[in-house]
Amino acid sequence: MRLSLDMKGGPEAGPLVRRSKWDAKRNDINGICRHLERFNALSGRRFLAIRSGGLLMAELDQPSPWWTPARYADRRPLLAARSAIAKAVRAWFEEQGFAEVETGILQVSPGNETHLHAPRTELTRGDGTRATRYLRTSPEFACKKLLAAGEPKIFEFARVFRDRERGDLHLPEFTMLEWYRANATYDAVMADTIVVIAHAAQATGIGRFSFRGKIADPFAEPEFLTVAAAFERFAGIDLLATIVDGEGDRDRLAAAARERIGIADDDTWSDIFSKLLVEHVEPKLGQGRLTVLFEYPAPEAALARAKAADPRVAERFEVYACGVELANGFGELTDAAEQRHRFTAAMDEKARRYRERYPLDEDFLAAVAEMPEASGVALGFDRLVMLASGAPRIDQVVWTPPAGET
Repeated sequence: MRLSLDMKGGPEAGPLVRRSKWDAKRNDINGICRHLERFNALSGRRFLAIRSGGLLMAELDQPSPWWTPARYADRRPLLAARSAIAKAVRAWFEEQGFAEVETGILQVSPGNETHLHAPRTELTRGDGTRATRYLRTSPEFACKKLLAAGEPKIFEFARVFRDRERGDLHLPEFTMLEWYRANATYDAVMADTIVVIAHAAQATGIGRFSFRGKIADPFAEPEFLTVAAAFERFAGIDLLATIVDGEGDRDRLAAAARERIGIADDDTWSDIFSKLLVEHVEPKLGQGRLTVLFEYPAPEAALARAKAADPRVAERFEVYACGVELANGFGELTDAAEQRHRFTAAMDEKARRYRERYPLDEDFLAAVAEMPEASGVALGFDRLVMLASGAPRIDQVVWTPPAGET
């Protein structure tokens, strides 16, 4: 809504009109100022009035701070929904016998994936020496150390951090809900994920999720779709034909995808895969109901183990609603040598592409060798709240926006 200045009829909705001639008395001008100040307080903007020789010059300045009562009141119902969802999810995990944990934010390594970026800091020890630390991108390393220590079922509402990410679905600091089950297959945590999402929807009373014109019923039976089947259906590509001995054949995938996406000379197999996923597959997922996309190709296994019956794919899944990725889960890799190999390859690619690399957490790799068979999930809690509350943007469902933003 914008405001029309009508000296006879007063403020009304419509384009902003500026008059070159003013025949109003001073008290009329003051009345207009009060109307504008009231309007802009409700709309979250600040009105600047400059009076000079009986003329009124009006302009809309930057939005008022997020903490002004008028603006905050609009977000308060969404924040109440956040609290209700957190309470319901915590209650469910406690009923299932999970222990809630709190792990450290400052880590030796923030995670070793090529395209994940983390804020870096330096600590000064008591003796004056300095140590580099990173704000974690996930609590995964610490949680797996707890599995190695003997914890059977754990969950955490973790504050995590990402550089180079900001948008309607991304924040530089956000809440990741992660949980792990020792001695459980990844089918078990798949089921957990569907139940957690349904509890969030139940907590707010929303009947269906809606985002950018797409809808999904969180209570309906989910769609289960392999990555290979999704690529065949939505991109017309035989993805598994491009994987040989667990490695992606870059040229073969490029030839199949060339008419569907733009491909740069230095794009890797994973780059081409990601472009196809984002442009052709993800927008079609979670339509009408949740989609569980599973059996990711081996080159995208990350920290997941290979599927025993078909080493071309890994025990990795993601859950989508309205085209939005909500969760990412693994049947966890417990082979420390293989994990080291994957991390090293990812950091080599990060160094080539971004001219930086993160250290390996040797303590984590030692724990991987000792941890039991397990499965785990990382769920974007803020995204879940956004869908379950009906908010259009993720920054409307966090208690305070990113520092420096209004």
